[in-house]
Amino acid sequence: MEAVSRADLAQILAEIEHRMRLAEDRGTVAGYIPQLAGIDPAQFGISVALPDGTACSAGDAATPFSIQSISKVFTLAIALGRLGDQLWSRVGREPSGLAFNSILQLEQENGIPRNPFVNAGAIAVTDAILAGHQPREVLGELLRFIRLAAGDDAIHINRAVAASEQATAHRNIALAEFMAAMGNLRNPTALTIGTYVHQCAVEMTTDQLARAGRFLVNAPGCPRLVSPARIRRINALMMMCGHYDGSGEFAYRVGLPGKSGVGGGILAVVPGRASIAVWSPGLNASGNSKLGTEALEHLARATGWSVFG
Repeated sequence: MEAVSRADLAQILAEIEHRMRLAEDRGTVAGYIPQLAGIDPAQFGISVALPDGTACSAGDAATPFSIQSISKVFTLAIALGRLGDQLWSRVGREPSGLAFNSILQLEQENGIPRNPFVNAGAIAVTDAILAGHQPREVLGELLRFIRLAAGDDAIHINRAVAASEQATAHRNIALAEFMAAMGNLRNPTALTIGTYVHQCAVEMTTDQLARAGRFLVNAPGCPRLVSPARIRRINALMMMCGHYDGSGEFAYRVGLPGKSGVGGGILAVVPGRASIAVWSPGLNASGNSKLGTEALEHLARATGWSVFG
C-alpha cells in the first residue's frame, strides 16, 4: 500500500471535492426520517486523518451530520470488549445480501441477525450491552468511547434527530419484537429501541469522524482502544457487511473496509495508513451515500490505497 505525502493528499482531496460539486445526480436523501429529509443534498465533505491525528480535509468537513449506522462500528467495539466471542451467539458474521432493514432473513434464521451492521444485528448488539445497565449509562459509554477515539469532547447526540427516528421507528420496532419472540432480545423493546435511535443520532463532522476512526487503523500514534486481533475482525466485518446489499460493489470499487450511514456518511479504514470520512446526504438504491462512494473510489485510485494491493 503506497505512502502519500500530505501535500499530494491535500491536492487529491481538493480535486475530488471539485468533481463532486459538479455532479448532477446526487442521490436521494433519507426521506423516511423527517429530520434527515430536509438536509441539503448539495453538501459534500471529506477528511483523511493520519495516525498522528493530523487531518487533511476539503468541502463541508466542518458541518455536523448524523452518523446513523456508522455508530454500529463503535457499539460493536464496546460489545466485543464487554462480551467477547459470546456476542456471536446472538448475531452472525455473514453478509446479508438484503436491505439494511429487511425482516425476511431474520424470520428465516430464527431471530438471529445475519451480521451486526444490518439494523436487526445492531439492535441485538445494543440490547446485549444494555444488560444490567440503564440507557443513559450505555449512551454515556458510547460517547466517551467516540470522544476518546476522536480526541474531541464536543461530540454529542442530536436529540431532535433521535426524537424524529423514535417517532418513525415502526420497522425497527418490528425487528426487535420479532427477535424478542424468538428469545434474542433480553430487554423491553422500548428500552432497546430508545437506546438504539439515540446512538444513531450521534452528530459529527467528517473531520471528527475521520479522527475517531483511527482506532481501527492499527498504526503507531493511533488510539489503542481495542486489541489488534479485534481491529482485524471489525475491519473484516466492515469490508463484508458495512454497506448492506451494496457491500460487494463497495469492495469492488473502493477496496477498503467501510461503514455507511443513511445520514450520508461513510467511514473507511486504510489499515496502517489512515482513516477516511466522507459525507454527502444523497443515497443510492442500497442506502449508501452516492457521491461518498464515488469520492472514495477516486481517492483509492489516486492514492493506490486498497487492501487488495
